[in-house]
Amino acid sequence: MPIDPRTIPEAPPENAPAAAAHESAEMLAAMALRRSTKIADFVEPGPDDDQIAALIRLAARVPDHGKLGPWRFVLIAGEARARAGEKLAELIVNDDGVDEVRIDFAKRHFLRAPACVMIVSTAAPHPKIPEWEQTLSSGAVCMNMLLAAHAMGFAACWLTEWPTYDERARGALGLAAHERVAGFIYLGTAGKPATERFRADLDGRVSHF
Repeated sequence: MPIDPRTIPEAPPENAPAAAAHESAEMLAAMALRRSTKIADFVEPGPDDDQIAALIRLAARVPDHGKLGPWRFVLIAGEARARAGEKLAELIVNDDGVDEVRIDFAKRHFLRAPACVMIVSTAAPHPKIPEWEQTLSSGAVCMNMLLAAHAMGFAACWLTEWPTYDERARGALGLAAHERVAGFIYLGTAGKPATERFRADLDGRVSHF
């Protein structure tokens, strides 16, 4: 049973005491064992409106140089999933090599999970804050949402796929010219147990200066 979002503490007001460090064996265990759910394995139910609002609130608690909030969230759930898929299909219908199979897949793009949150990077030139740091903050939002969904009891998967890199698709999904998709976070329930996947070997990726 997913956790009731009403049990999650509200954000403290500015300058109030906060938990800069908090020992939690449960959190460490969750991070050690967390696994994304394959997109083909999603089933109902997904998070409801209150649960999604809580996930967004938790996801936004990330490092953010300059307090710019260089990201935004677009919820694609319910009937909007089909509408968004239709827009993608319309874009590619006349592309070279596109057949009915690919068009149908585009239509079902967001129907593969009960809900999807598109996390948009709004990184832009700034006199003091490098764009790269703004972009990294968006990536942190995506990872935070995966962890929050896992802790709440939902399956989650962070994908990009072709709409992220297609200017037409970004426009059809409501992005401004300078915005980019940091990730599509699919949310729902795992239809079957997840299994561990290959992880990069750390021995060759850790050194001492």
